[in-house]
Amino acid sequence: MNINAVTVFCGSKPGNDIAYEQSAKELGNLLAQEDITLVYGGGNKGIMGAVANACLDAGGKVTGIIPELLLAWEAQHEGLTELIVTESMHARKLLLYEKCDVAVILPGGMGTLDELFEMLTWNNLKIHNKKVYIINVNGYYDAMIQLLDTMDAQGFMYESWRTRLIECDSIKSFKDALTLA
Repeated sequence: MNINAVTVFCGSKPGNDIAYEQSAKELGNLLAQEDITLVYGGGNKGIMGAVANACLDAGGKVTGIIPELLLAWEAQHEGLTELIVTESMHARKLLLYEKCDVAVILPGGMGTLDELFEMLTWNNLKIHNKKVYIINVNGYYDAMIQLLDTMDAQGFMYESWRTRLIECDSIKSFKDALTLA
């Protein structure tokens, strides 16, 4: 698989486990080392800021995409390779999807889940065919994975969610999964 850009969806807060931020830094370093452009939400706080700063510090390219309404709230990153400001959240999400070859989900809140489920829905509807990797740091997404399995077992899925959402427990297992793809 030829991967030029990875969109990362993650929290604009750091969360309560230092492993979340550490995983973000590892991912940022990996993308820079592999000469893969990081595309993300454009913020400079939380896990968002950690992944962007690690990628930049390692000499990587980073494109941030942020809607006007979040400029002050998320403290947009001023040192990116490219910062795109959109008129709306919808326009932001569309660009985040369009600019990537694959997506990676790190721990985050409601916005992260919104982006994850929209990508999976678009995959299911054949709007795009992009793989989505979830980094399940310290079991952060275990309950969601159990719910997805229940939805599948109860007949609410058109195809197994595991064909589109690849679960990884670390940045190393993500890198290994990419080499196998």
